[in-house]
Amino acid sequence: MSFTPVIAGLFNLGFVLLISPLYMTVVKIVKARAQRRAGPPLLQGYYNLAKLFRKEVVYSDYASFISRAAPYASLAILMVAALLVPVIWIPDAAPAEGNIIVFLYLLAFTRFLLALLGLDAGSTFGGMGSSREMSLSAVIEPTTVVVFAAMAYVAGTLSIPEMFRHATTIIPSMSPTILLLSVSLFILIIVETGRVPVDNPETHLELTMIHEGMLLDTSGRNLALFELSHAVKQTLMMALLINILIPFGIIQEASIVGLILAAILFLIKGTALSVLIGIVESSFAKMRFFRVPGLFMMAFFFSALTILSEVML
Repeated sequence: MSFTPVIAGLFNLGFVLLISPLYMTVVKIVKARAQRRAGPPLLQGYYNLAKLFRKEVVYSDYASFISRAAPYASLAILMVAALLVPVIWIPDAAPAEGNIIVFLYLLAFTRFLLALLGLDAGSTFGGMGSSREMSLSAVIEPTTVVVFAAMAYVAGTLSIPEMFRHATTIIPSMSPTILLLSVSLFILIIVETGRVPVDNPETHLELTMIHEGMLLDTSGRNLALFELSHAVKQTLMMALLINILIPFGIIQEASIVGLILAAILFLIKGTALSVLIGIVESSFAKMRFFRVPGLFMMAFFFSALTILSEVML
């Protein structure tokens, strides 16, 4: 038995955990500069996590085992998801099947856990945030299924590593279907990570908050685990877009030099995408709750158009 898949999985997982807080900070810096503020230091995300891990965890009097288990379960699920999405190295034998349907269910399960957490503390704001999250999920998930279906149809496979391998054999910038799919994936990043105009992960205004409402009663290392989970989720969604639209740099033959170069290239591409996300967030205002599904429909439309274009071509 070859240990290459195991090494690939562990290397991929470690790399994702390492760079995820950095991308979150880059978005904050871009938003701050757009508002003519200095913004946080580049490593502020790591400082915040280290500080939260040292702080005491406080539970609500009404909290059950869900509040204690959900932070660890959420990060564990996203770590499994990280094994399905090769970031810089596609081995001959993937560490996991990398099925896009399994990846979709893992994302949905983390959203379910977060909603349970908001309800478990028994607070008004937590219940309100969970209610809003589940209402949006009813619209988000069908659109996400169509976007992932378009990815599978264009690549001709349900395996994420095979999708990336297929992308390395073509010139994505010359393919109209890949360009259309990229628009859907970018919208999906905004939606799945709760970015403006869908949500603002930095606000505590009760009239608008969704993600933060479910975490108001979370503290200490539990909050750190959720913050890290959110960062990992964003990195994985970004990796789907980057390795399909700009697959240059992802390697299929492992070597020390190749891995270092691939890691640097992904770091640069991820930073550029984070800057773009920050610019988009700074260019739009928070949408009214009942207008948000209109954004989802744009992703649905571009995904359906991608499938139609692929059929016609």
